[in-house]
Amino acid sequence: MRAVLDACVIYPTVLRELLLGVAARGLYEPQWSDRILREWVLATAKLGPVAQAMAEGDAALARAAFPRATVREQPNIEARLALPDPNDVHVLAVAIAGHADAIVTFNAVDFPRHVLADEGIERRDPDGFLWELWSRHPGEVRAVVDAVHAKAEAMAGKPLPLRAFLKKAQLWRLGKALDAEG
Repeated sequence: MRAVLDACVIYPTVLRELLLGVAARGLYEPQWSDRILREWVLATAKLGPVAQAMAEGDAALARAAFPRATVREQPNIEARLALPDPNDVHVLAVAIAGHADAIVTFNAVDFPRHVLADEGIERRDPDGFLWELWSRHPGEVRAVVDAVHAKAEAMAGKPLPLRAFLKKAQLWRLGKALDAEG
């Protein structure tokens, strides 16, 4: 499965690490464009120059880890598309050009399902996307979640309840499933 990651799901560190972690385990192929990565870095710049520099480094690491993930921007495809927010057309064009199965985004309003369906693409929220991957590959997803969770606890210097940790990342369904799993 190929999925374009919208900038809004790359920006939050925990979510990015989870999405890229399960991709590194081969559960799906991530895709993005240089513009999507630039949007993430620019959003991070609002937190200050150190955060921007870290995001630029993280973007370079993501490119290196997933060399086939970058899809060139497609102005010819963009020209024929219409979405409620014209600034999101490039994301759909990348999905079409990359033969993606889905766009993973929090932005449901600007990616209407019927428009994406006409192109053979689904809109997936990150919680449902990761929950589905967990339901098919529970051990693989759990290992990634545990690693990201442990890193966050080490950085915080204190225990962080897993379900609350995932809830803060807007991963309610995944958190509930992993909590029930024990």
